[in-house]
Amino acid sequence: MSQVEKVIVFDLNNEEYGIPVKNVKSIEKIQFITRVPKVNNFVKGVINLRGVVTPIIDLRLRFNLEEKEYNERTRIIIVTFEDKEVGFIVDSANDVIDIPNDCVESAPEVVGEQEHDYIEGIAKLDKRLLIILDLEKVLDVNDDAEMNVVEVK
Repeated sequence: MSQVEKVIVFDLNNEEYGIPVKNVKSIEKIQFITRVPKVNNFVKGVINLRGVVTPIIDLRLRFNLEEKEYNERTRIIIVTFEDKEVGFIVDSANDVIDIPNDCVESAPEVVGEQEHDYIEGIAKLDKRLLIILDLEKVLDVNDDAEMNVVEVK
């Protein structure tokens, strides 16, 4: 019997992505974000979420995609990874699905290089392709000096 992992599915630039449910704390509607000076443009700032100051990253900008105006479908997915809690701005959050591990393949080299760095694998589900994010690389603070805002407690 193959192992199954539950993932939250979200849209970004008309592509479907997944983050393991075990790393997702909550999904929030877009709210006021306080800008933080001297950070990369993909770090939108911080929010006060139930008393916790949480850094917010726009995944479109993190992946060098075109910026899009936020709307009623825009969501912030609050993720925890190791000792970090961060919000990812996504176009919309769709559903939770089970992905059998034998449906996940490593990311092909043809995927755009910048985005490829953040991909753990591609899940093939019937007619859907789901890009599974590698949270460690998306949140890699050593990779970007500007990400020190992620260290804000």
